[in-house]
Amino acid sequence: MSKPARIFIDGAAGTTGLEIRERLAGRGELAVVALSEADRKNAAARKAALNDADLVILCLPDEAAREAVALIDNPATRVIDASTAHRVAPGWTYGFAELEPDGYQTIAAAARVSNPGCWATGFLSIVRPLVRAGIIPADFPLTANGVSGYSGGGKSMIAQFQNADAPDYTLSISHLYGLGLTHKHIPEMQLHSGLAHPPLFEPSVGRFYRGMLVEVPLQLWALPGKPAPRDIHAALMRAYPDRPLVKVASLEDAAAARTLDAEILAGSNGLTLYVFANEKAGQARVVAALDNLGKGASGAAVQNMNIMLGLPETAGL
Repeated sequence: MSKPARIFIDGAAGTTGLEIRERLAGRGELAVVALSEADRKNAAARKAALNDADLVILCLPDEAAREAVALIDNPATRVIDASTAHRVAPGWTYGFAELEPDGYQTIAAAARVSNPGCWATGFLSIVRPLVRAGIIPADFPLTANGVSGYSGGGKSMIAQFQNADAPDYTLSISHLYGLGLTHKHIPEMQLHSGLAHPPLFEPSVGRFYRGMLVEVPLQLWALPGKPAPRDIHAALMRAYPDRPLVKVASLEDAAAARTLDAEILAGSNGLTLYVFANEKAGQARVVAALDNLGKGASGAAVQNMNIMLGLPETAGL
């Protein structure tokens, strides 16, 4: 029997880290390294854990993630960074395995993998295949919107929404944010989609813990060739053949839907795409449903870890 891979989660006390640890529990092919409270604050102990691990998963704020990477001098230690710090950084592999035809092979061979943001995961799952297929030109002006559970905002937003004495605006069903049009996921959304310009991104957060919908509305009549809804759907189907964690709902199922719940995939590690359309008007709403803590964060990190270690990609998921 081969020796278990040593996994160190740096930042295991945060929301993402705790969820990753839950997914790794009981897996005999892994040895998850845990530091005591004192050792987590001890620079030497933390550096030793980083360098002794076969694979490190960083669940830290951006600057702390950069500092952690700088502490690693063991060339055999591989890294998955769940922060925003390295998602557009040279030398890092973007950890969305299904996004490109060679995604699995690239991640399997990588020493440094950046875990995608939850909003970017939904957006890219829609847009990248359509840009690659030539349906959406790279310089086409795109808008994206959606709603996420409040767990996506981390500890501060969770505390805000769970505070009974919070201001009235946090007690509404949902509210818009990112009003300065500088959301931290926009750079990766543009770069990894192949767009020449950043999308106009309109996020909102809802009064539910986990789950999310990401939507890209399309004026089909304004696209070159005036594609039909079936063309959009076919391109998405071609992009995700037999992928266990990414599904494309049938056009018939989408047409039969009257509503789509943002919590439809809460608690799961998958992502489902829907093409809602009015063919006569030449319009479509392409929507990705996922769990912001699943395929949008911890589930994606575990999937990437599995691929990097040569394990079944859905192990622990």
